[in-house]
Amino acid sequence: MSVEPVEEAQHSTPLVSTLAAAATYFSVAPGVRLNVRSGPGTGYPIVKVLPEGSRVAIHCQTPGTWVTGPYGTTNIWDNIASGQYISDSYVNTGSDGYIRQRCS
Repeated sequence: MSVEPVEEAQHSTPLVSTLAAAATYFSVAPGVRLNVRSGPGTGYPIVKVLPEGSRVAIHCQTPGTWVTGPYGTTNIWDNIASGQYISDSYVNTGSDGYIRQRCS
């Protein structure tokens, strides 16, 4: 029995680039400069401010303090990066509920 050598598959696009391209971005409410906080609530420090017209990728969501914004009243907070949370009431996700897994 003979064994043929197997060539390793070559990926033309790195996995990281592929995953980044697959991310879904959501619009922040028009005309809003949005505070980004270090945790899921208004009592956490502001770590930065998103400019008007921002779009964000939501990695996970978690409950926090209740906030009323252009898209309703909710206690859902969106994690947009490590240690960065925004109230879902300012993000046009098309849903009043969770659209991502809960943050662990």
